[in-house]
Amino acid sequence: MVNIEKLPEFDGHELILRFSDKFTGLRGFIAIHNTNAGPAVGGTRFAYYKNEEDALRDALRLSRAMTYKCALSHVPYGGGKTVLMAPRSPAMVTKLKNEKYLRAYARKLDFLKGSFFTGEDVGMTEHDIKTLARFSTSIIGRPSVGELPSYWAALSVFESMRVALKTTFGNESFVDRTVAIKGLGNVGFDLAQMLHKAGAHIVAADTNKERVLHALKHLPNIRIVSAGSIHTQKADIFSPCALGGDLTKKVIAEIKAKIVCGSANNQLATPEDGMRLLKRGIIYVPDYIANAGGLINVVDELHSGGYDRKRVQRNTIKVGMTVAHVLSESKRLRRPSNKVADKLGRERFEA
Repeated sequence: MVNIEKLPEFDGHELILRFSDKFTGLRGFIAIHNTNAGPAVGGTRFAYYKNEEDALRDALRLSRAMTYKCALSHVPYGGGKTVLMAPRSPAMVTKLKNEKYLRAYARKLDFLKGSFFTGEDVGMTEHDIKTLARFSTSIIGRPSVGELPSYWAALSVFESMRVALKTTFGNESFVDRTVAIKGLGNVGFDLAQMLHKAGAHIVAADTNKERVLHALKHLPNIRIVSAGSIHTQKADIFSPCALGGDLTKKVIAEIKAKIVCGSANNQLATPEDGMRLLKRGIIYVPDYIANAGGLINVVDELHSGGYDRKRVQRNTIKVGMTVAHVLSESKRLRRPSNKVADKLGRERFEA
């Protein structure tokens, strides 16, 4: 049996729940990191893991990041996450994740009686969220209310890039700047559209051919390269918008961009990689600040006065102020931006 407190991802988590349902094949973990500021919020991830320990560690890591994201986004919530263990075979995924499966998961959520609210993440669809919302009151990011969070996550990344450009080049304009985007999923594509309208040149990569074709159809000037070479492109900004762990020691040594800013969660392979970026003179916007717009959008559904799109717009644009503060402190203290952001976040949620 795994000693949870010995895992490097464990950070004083308040609650870790393993659950299963033998009739539907449901199996996963809910991790709640901290609720000092309010109930925990965080997405539901449906993904393949080779064993339960890997799934648990991902839930711990992601829930911790949500606490910091909430604190730095000035929203009155803590961090949580659900990880659902999916089969390796794509054909089995469709067979497993049916209405009975989602209903069984909804029942597990209701055990927590409003101490954890969740919504869409990797592997979950708009249809899944609609189904879950029929069976549980703990679902946020409902398409019928605030829509899915991808547009808002893209907007906060866009605003974060604007601040990083001004910090690096003294000018926040995207005109004739080149951005290399890894991942053309919902957030990556929305971000590409925003950058295109702002006058940027876009280089992109995605392993999904349908996404690439969709991008080429709607953004004919986009240049497509391989996923393995996207970070080596000559660009002003490298934007990881796929899965986490992309910023390894090897990748950092090969990056040609002056700025790294994207929507993917947990971009640094290790905490030390923040220092590697700093030593190379690369401005890094911590992912849980850059992509905070998605969080700001979904938690607005819990506001006592109901969801307000204009409030979401204002608060998402304000993410740039946090980015400016973190980058300024990083430069002043000569500390990695991820360490500066972690310290600021912990000060806020511990208070």
